[in-house]
Amino acid sequence: MNTLRLALLVIIVLLAGSAVSEGQQPNAIPRLCLLVFEQYTLGKRPGLDAFLQTLRDLGHVDGRSIIIDYLSAEERNERFPTVAAECLRLKADVIATTTTPAALAAKNATRTIPIVMIAPGDPVGTGLVNSLAQPGGNITGTSQMIPELAAKLLQLLKEAVPEISRVLVLSYLVDPIAPLQVKAMKEAAQSLGVTLLVHDIRSADEIPAAFDAGVGEGADGLIVTAESIFLIHRAEVGQLAARHKLPAMYTAPTWVRDGGGLMAYSVAGFDVQRRAAAYVDRILKGAKPSDLPVEQPTKFELVINLKVAEALGLTIPPTLLARADEVIE
Repeated sequence: MNTLRLALLVIIVLLAGSAVSEGQQPNAIPRLCLLVFEQYTLGKRPGLDAFLQTLRDLGHVDGRSIIIDYLSAEERNERFPTVAAECLRLKADVIATTTTPAALAAKNATRTIPIVMIAPGDPVGTGLVNSLAQPGGNITGTSQMIPELAAKLLQLLKEAVPEISRVLVLSYLVDPIAPLQVKAMKEAAQSLGVTLLVHDIRSADEIPAAFDAGVGEGADGLIVTAESIFLIHRAEVGQLAARHKLPAMYTAPTWVRDGGGLMAYSVAGFDVQRRAAAYVDRILKGAKPSDLPVEQPTKFELVINLKVAEALGLTIPPTLLARADEVIE
């Protein structure tokens, strides 16, 4: 009898151990599902490059210590729900999102898989989290305070070119962060004596027509809202701005350094993207998203391209040049 009981006990212990092993899978490689607006290419999106490099620095090497699935909406926000559903099929351990529509789609798809936002524009204003301090639920990450920056863009453009009175605003209103930026600029425009000519696009093919319409309405300046579609097609936007001789204010220094833009005001560097990678690391090590406050940027930078100013026949006020973090001559 004792021998039989011992045998049964051994069998029970083995079965229990097998069940725990199958349920917890302690040796499984974690899976990160990365939702992106366009197909990711190294070097094309410096912020995303910084995020991925930080992951590697933290020991999460794709194909070795982590599996990263790059899922693209192919520049169509309406595809994000389908793409987010694919993350569930792949049984992702963490979902990381690069845009507000991607984060909203992920949030709607799951209430259990942790979601890390890689610097969206306004997670509270767009309903992604309850508050920055207490995001709640399964989503956290970093933010860029884009609506607040939008008003600053208009103020700086008016300071650089005081005679500006009608500003073409290129916007992508299918992204929930765009209306918040337009609203902030409209409020600032009243005190600045500026009329905004807001032209919304639904795809990159509509960018030239938006320029033509704005110029036809007398636009003498340009601001582009902070959505991925414009950053991807910044070369075309820059060429059209130059062709129409529009002094332009942009939302990332890349426009000025690489795209020939006049000015840019934005979050400095890529620290918010690097910090998002640290969130992924902490969650993979057991932290709960609801316990991690959303981080905001603390440093901003103003970049001015004097070559472009000269080509446009503009003289940038010395007081503004003195405040610039970088001046390209």
